[in-house]
Amino acid sequence: AIHLYKTSTPGTRNGAVDSQVKSNPRNNLIYGQHRCGKGRNARGIITARHRGGGHKRIYRKIDFRRNEKDIYGRIVTIEYDPNRNAYICLIHYGDGEKRYILHPRGAIIGDTIISGTEVPIKMGNALPLSAV
Repeated sequence: AIHLYKTSTPGTRNGAVDSQVKSNPRNNLIYGQHRCGKGRNARGIITARHRGGGHKRIYRKIDFRRNEKDIYGRIVTIEYDPNRNAYICLIHYGDGEKRYILHPRGAIIGDTIISGTEVPIKMGNALPLSAV
């Protein structure tokens, strides 16, 4: 379901958010990322002005290889990943493993995905290039 904002400021006008998006990451799939930068030199002194702060972010480990072959997985949550400006989804595989993947456009919570060589060509499934 799509939640529409009530307009209280010009920034919230015509705004909407999907209520299926969760924001509580799995503890064994995240780790703290050391972020220094922001206009500082090697001593940590600010050299470029007006580059400050930002919200604290944690890094989510994404499975780009998709090497769980011929095991069905179910999409459990859809989350926003602040490190890559994209949505990711948590997959529970049939053998009990949990992984994050990039969210396939159009996939919803409860969909099943699979990766392998003899899988149907469908949104979210992963095939090697030799099988396409």
